[in-house]
Amino acid sequence: MLKSSIVITGATGYIGSQVLLALLSRFSGEINCRAIVRTSSDSSFLKELPVEIVNADLLEPLALNEAFKGADTVFHCAGLIAYNRSFRNALYESNVLGTRNVVNASLHNKVRRLVMTSSIAAIGASEDGSPASESTTFQEWQRRNGYMEAKHLAELEGLRGVAEGLEVVMLNPGVVIGIDRQNMASVSSSNDVLKLIYQGQLPLCPTGSTGFVDVHDVAEAHLAAWKQGLSGERYIIVGHNLSFRELFDRIGRSGGRSASNTMMIPEALGWLAGIGGECWSLLLHRPSFISLESMRTSTRHLAYCNTLSTQSLALRYRDLPETFKTIIA
Repeated sequence: MLKSSIVITGATGYIGSQVLLALLSRFSGEINCRAIVRTSSDSSFLKELPVEIVNADLLEPLALNEAFKGADTVFHCAGLIAYNRSFRNALYESNVLGTRNVVNASLHNKVRRLVMTSSIAAIGASEDGSPASESTTFQEWQRRNGYMEAKHLAELEGLRGVAEGLEVVMLNPGVVIGIDRQNMASVSSSNDVLKLIYQGQLPLCPTGSTGFVDVHDVAEAHLAAWKQGLSGERYIIVGHNLSFRELFDRIGRSGGRSASNTMMIPEALGWLAGIGGECWSLLLHRPSFISLESMRTSTRHLAYCNTLSTQSLALRYRDLPETFKTIIA
């Protein structure tokens, strides 16, 4: 039987590595995998896997054209997450221009299907606080958020690919949490924050809410999108909508520990923390999960409807206690 040739961008990252392991576990005898890796990335764990490693950058169109030769499917999991103002240009280059190059390389090589890792950041926000769906309108205030705007524009690149004959399926995960102890690349700042909450080291929490999802569920969603997702469709991948206060309470109680006392962040303190995060990012030239934009967004009551993913992709989301155990174990 002829094997499918699969290319994965971002295979050394938190989500991409989990997608790669899920593919190898489920379809090891049916696929050949090629991982696109920047020369600056740590790809040591890939050397133990039956994967071809190709050094290329999203911003190198010719290198991507070569790397995608013979591919049937591309999983585009690479991207930059940052909320600091100093990273707006980098967000556009990585998430928009990088996706443009991936779409163009896929079209050039007649790739059959492109599965894109997007984000709830690209999903519109409802004005009345009700759960947003895949068709909810992207709001003007979201365009002022560098990360949200970049992910939104990246999806437009994907839709351009559809118009030019490429099958493209887009996935919009919420805040991805959880750790796979078998995956050396299963590392994220979100899990680090949850550990601090569990340890009682974060006594203040934001006033808003958002959607969360287990990293294993995100990987399963990619496989489902590959096999049965509709081209041109986007799927919200969110297992649980929670206020940040609920999140603090639930992770504080997990593992039999009593919930720590927490206070809502006063607006002035949130603004000061955002300024501090911006300064930290400027000094170290690194993204900070605390920024003016992230503090503003964390005050909004955002929720997301996962009906399309459960019905069309047949996803079943893990319970939060199961996810928490992987983080605090």
